Amino acid sequence: MPSHPFLISVFFVFAAEMGDKTQLVALAFATRYATQTVLLGVFTATLLVHLFSVGLGEIVGLAIPVLWVQILSGVAFIAFGLWTLRGDELDGEGHLKEHRWGPLMTVATTFFLAELGDKTMLMTVTLASQHHSFVAVWLGSTVGMVVADGLAIIVGRVIGANLPERAIRLGAAAIFLITGAVTIIEAMS
Repeated sequence: MPSHPFLISVFFVFAAEMGDKTQLVALAFATRYATQTVLLGVFTATLLVHLFSVGLGEIVGLAIPVLWVQILSGVAFIAFGLWTLRGDELDGEGHLKEHRWGPLMTVATTFFLAELGDKTMLMTVTLASQHHSFVAVWLGSTVGMVVADGLAIIVGRVIGANLPERAIRLGAAAIFLITGAVTIIEAMS
């Protein structure tokens, strides 16, 4: 078992992320967008969420209204699932039309919202409250998350290369819709 706050954070956040909804989000995005775009979006969102999480963990005694954060996250997942079902639009030459935010902002924003109130965010808050090593926990939790989601991105790229576009779209939409519903149900219970 590692003893340095950085290594502890890498280990526990990596373990918490395995099979988590945000890992499934990374996998789903990897079937739609370029690997670098998804990885950069995940990395950016993780840096920001974990900066916030470590800050919360350092401020002991603050009440966190997790219920509303989880409900907002669930609604965002459902909205993205419906958007995914609708499908992307092609321009006259058969190229994917870029939405107002583009793929990077779509990935980063969705991943950021998905991570709010998630178990890896709460794990990071807990680690920060125990270790009081802001930078070590922040960077360690970020590395653990990005490595776990990097594995999902690789799997998404491999699966995406071998599946028809319609199956990918329906599968990704199902992941988002189910994750949104489960997130809201868990928040309400």
